[in-house]
Amino acid sequence: MLVVDINNLWVQYGKIKAVRGIDLQIPKGEVFGFIGPNGAGKSSTIKVLATLLRNFKGSVKVNGLDVRRQPQKVREQIGYMPDFFGVYEDLTAREYLHFFAAAYRIDRTKRKAIIGDVLELTDLTHKIDDPVDGLSRGMKQRLALARVLLHDPDLLLLDEPASGLDPRARIEVRELLKALKEMGKTILISSHILHELSQLCTRIGIIEAGQMVAEGSLEDIFRKLSLKRVVHVQLAGDVDSAVDRLQQISAVDSVEAQTDRVAIKLREDEMSIEDLHDAIHETGARIRMFQPEAMDMETAFMKLTEGKTA
Repeated sequence: MLVVDINNLWVQYGKIKAVRGIDLQIPKGEVFGFIGPNGAGKSSTIKVLATLLRNFKGSVKVNGLDVRRQPQKVREQIGYMPDFFGVYEDLTAREYLHFFAAAYRIDRTKRKAIIGDVLELTDLTHKIDDPVDGLSRGMKQRLALARVLLHDPDLLLLDEPASGLDPRARIEVRELLKALKEMGKTILISSHILHELSQLCTRIGIIEAGQMVAEGSLEDIFRKLSLKRVVHVQLAGDVDSAVDRLQQISAVDSVEAQTDRVAIKLREDEMSIEDLHDAIHETGARIRMFQPEAMDMETAFMKLTEGKTA
């Protein structure tokens, strides 16, 4: 079942074409990472899904509901968190969430329990009576997530949720998003913090100048670019002779002997990491340690984009 179904989306501001013919389908339970430089079209696409932009061309649906024709029904299905958190002065976290619970038309008899649940999920129960404008930026971001979870939406639209956060607050937000992923929420998250998205997302789309330049799992993108995975291996016995044999494996691009290991560059589009492990054994080498490096998402991003905006 598709939660997000976008076909040939165009968004234009005056003469500027911010989004140019994007197609995007996100099935239920997926965490989709939307990556691109500022001005690439990420926020415009998210605002269309959030029913905040009506002047667009193309077909956009959320859970089968047409965004243009059924905006109120779409709003009941989504939780939208913009990149800027606006606060209401002189409200406590409790009052803030009660205000939005009323806006979401949540039954009065259920509000207290629901607010308690979202505060516990976002680890803000101890801040329930603190003024909102006195919270740290990281806590405000978690409160914003608590707010959009009040009505239990199917789709979360998160525009740069870790923007401006210190490293600890970014980790806290990332762990919260992982918990939401485990709960089965469908999430569209835009960011330029590439490493964190690579740890969180099931699929990634890279957008530049209003167009999708790559889409798929991180492994799919690396395979498309023919980028090489580095695998660190510790071997028992005569390393020099083992290196010669490893270089004969068909998908190995190079083997570099280091102080206590060898670094193998693998063409992963030709051989999987698991098959490389078997191939090393078949050469007669004995493996003490076998450690593939994490995919370098920044490398993929820089290779696919040229820094253009719409």
